Amino acid sequence: MQEEELIDGKVDWRGRTAVRHKHGGMKVSLLVLGAFAFENMATLSLAVNLVSYFIGVMHFDLAGAANMVTNFAGVSYILSIVVAVIADTWIGRYKSVLISGFIECLGLVLLTIQAHRPNLKPALCNPTDITSVCEKVKGKQEAFLFIGLYLLAFGSAGLKACLPSHGADQFDERNPKEAKQMSSFFNGLLLALCIGGSVSLTFNVWIQDSKGWDWGFGVSAIAIACATILFASGLSLYRIHVAQKANAIIELLQVYTAAIRNINLPLPADSEELYEIEQDKEAALEKEFLPHRNTLRFLDKAAIKANDVQLEKQENPNPWKLCRVTQVENAKVILSMIPIFCCTIIMTLCLAQLQTFSVQQGFTMDRKITKNFHIPPASLPILPVAFLIIIIPFYDRICVPLLRKFTGIPTGITHLQRIGVGLVLSSISMAIAAIVEVKRKNVARDNNMLDAIPGLQPLPFSIFWLSFQYFVFGIADMFTYVGLLEFFYSQAPKGLKSTSTCFLWSSMALGYFLSSIMVQIVNRATKNHTASGGWLAGNNINRNHLNLFYLLLSVLSLINFFAYLFVSKMYKYRPQPQPQAPTVKGVDSQ
Repeated sequence: MQEEELIDGKVDWRGRTAVRHKHGGMKVSLLVLGAFAFENMATLSLAVNLVSYFIGVMHFDLAGAANMVTNFAGVSYILSIVVAVIADTWIGRYKSVLISGFIECLGLVLLTIQAHRPNLKPALCNPTDITSVCEKVKGKQEAFLFIGLYLLAFGSAGLKACLPSHGADQFDERNPKEAKQMSSFFNGLLLALCIGGSVSLTFNVWIQDSKGWDWGFGVSAIAIACATILFASGLSLYRIHVAQKANAIIELLQVYTAAIRNINLPLPADSEELYEIEQDKEAALEKEFLPHRNTLRFLDKAAIKANDVQLEKQENPNPWKLCRVTQVENAKVILSMIPIFCCTIIMTLCLAQLQTFSVQQGFTMDRKITKNFHIPPASLPILPVAFLIIIIPFYDRICVPLLRKFTGIPTGITHLQRIGVGLVLSSISMAIAAIVEVKRKNVARDNNMLDAIPGLQPLPFSIFWLSFQYFVFGIADMFTYVGLLEFFYSQAPKGLKSTSTCFLWSSMALGYFLSSIMVQIVNRATKNHTASGGWLAGNNINRNHLNLFYLLLSVLSLINFFAYLFVSKMYKYRPQPQPQAPTVKGVDSQ
């Protein structure tokens, strides 16, 4: 009789306990990576080229178009938290991915229809011609635009929230071999993003610029449909996380509420006096158990047993007045992660500029590669993406095993070290961007082309100068964003594993929103000090002061890095789960 090893906490599509070597693993996770690649193929070209759509078709000004893109991205990332909570609590991650894929495809279909039908968009006009009076999108046309755009945002949020966590569910972090495979999976997420992105930044952008935005949105809709179908095809092979009736976020709020209620109670000298259910009862309830740690002691007040006699009479104490030690320790972990979370927001603020203003820089520059081929500005990020496609497997297969021998850490270096490397590189990227912009403006001034029409009168300055800032920021991506995914997933409580991956998207969302706010603040603060009416005011980027804005971001990023060094040094990693003896069953017993 053969024996099969069961995976605690995971089931197959029929609700039976998942079996190792039959469900999940690295091969099955490739379906998730493929779906993630298709999703990024559909959306990355929009992230870098929607500014052109909003300016050229919908007739927004440059700052307004940039804010439209960053607000759209910010809303999408914030919505990922909502979808993650719904997935964890009610419908599960698998169903969430399918529903999100359908909604995103629907949004793209609506945008395709609007881009195709003249009566759903403003009349044709050249917004770069100062003599033209272009009517901005409004009324029913604007409503149609926002419905399609934010259906796309909601669907994209669902895929970003649930695909990484569902992929990570295919591995058991208590198994040493699968724990290493999980680390490779997170690196694979960035690789899939880059592969999908390389197609998006070349083929999709070419379609958008050459064939029209109706074709561009249509191709993205097809890509999302392919992502959804590919993901759905693995149903019988997945380890599926069962949606929990209890919400881990509510449990965290219970700790903070109970700690405030018990603020006047003295802490016991012995931590053993704090409330915790018995470990044999713990096992029966399939809940995790964490030892008490002497950090953030004020939260321990949530576990103080104020009335032992009354407590003995209650089988289930009021969780808003008394919490378990494990529950308190989870709340400590989340609270300790917040400063790390805050220090990563500014990196997305920098990324937003590469997706908006840097693309507009490219429109003014010489985009010639050969006599008959000109690179679209929105395709410029293909350079760091292509580099990452090469360096990610090199980092995962060569650098990590080598570093592992020296450090003894399964991921080569700690998550916090990896994040820090990316943060300092983002500061360097913005400094490079400032230098390149100074050189670009000098070329425009020296050639009397400050009022040249972008795209029609290119500066004698190659677009490949912008590749330096994209290149450095691409490496920063590999370190910080993948490091954040691993950090949040490994440190989050058991009931927040899927929601934890949304911490990265939340950080990015706040970065995009901060970008919109900062553009407005900078314009208002510099309105009376520049001829253009602000560093970033107007549509003529040659007369703006984008170089000063980039320099400001570089300085802020450097200050942020030093703040990160302080908070990361203070952080204490949570105890990791220990390997468990495998649960086996005989095949004949099924």
